This record gives sequence, C-alpha cells and structure tokens, in this order.
Amino acid sequence: MSAEYPFTGAVSANTYTADLPVPKEYAWDFDKDCFLYDKIGQHVIVEKDEAIKTWIYKALSTERFRYLAYSWQYGIELRPFIGKVMGVKQRYSEIKRVIVECLMVNPYIKSIDSVDISHDGDKVSISIVISTIYGEVSVDV
Repeated sequence: MSAEYPFTGAVSANTYTADLPVPKEYAWDFDKDCFLYDKIGQHVIVEKDEAIKTWIYKALSTERFRYLAYSWQYGIELRPFIGKVMGVKQRYSEIKRVIVECLMVNPYIKSIDSVDISHDGDKVSISIVISTIYGEVSVDV
C-alpha cells in the first residue's frame, strides 16, 4: 500500500488521528471519467478533500475482490445485486449498507452523513455527503 495514493492499495481500518499524512491522489475528471493532466502531460496531484473525493469515486467504481491490483478491503460489492429479485426499499437499503462498508475503511472519513439513491431507467445515481477530517465532501456517482 502506498500511503500517498491510497486508492492504489489497502487502507487501514478507520482510525483517524492527527498523525495521518496529507492524502494525495491523481486528479480525476468526474465528468469525463479519466485522469487530469497538466499542459506538459503530467498527472495533476490533488490533496486533502479533493484527494478523498477522488478516492471515494474510485472506490465506489471498483468491484471488490475482482482485481488483484487492489486490496480485498478496497472497492464495493455490487455484483450480488445483479439479477436479484427484491423490493426497491430493500435494494436501496442494501446498497446503502455496502456503500458505508466500502467507504468506512478510509481513515480520513469520519462519518457518512447522507446517501441519496435515485434511478432513471437502468441508470442509478448516488449522491453522498461525507464528513472527513478536513470538512464536508459531496460526491455523485
């Protein structure tokens, strides 16, 4: 695991302290779903809340246990929901549970304040408000 770029590896259990290093990630273009580069083609690096926001987006976009490059603590388990017959309320409740399970491994996240799920046809949108050690972060996936 790299302490500087947590989305590339495992993150320890949620034990936030003042001793945590400032989180850094490669900047992410959430609209285009790709990395951001500067004028000379180098990755842009973001810190603190922007880094945590990128980590959250990547963790929620990565299926847990599917890729050997990631720790088994990293990612979300959505595959069990595919083809499963359950009511909308039950499905949303379970999705909220796996989101909390996915995100709370990050030591920079203090709490998940709200998870709003909506769908339009086959597309599911999730808006999350999270309290980090740096303040409040909102992420849409």
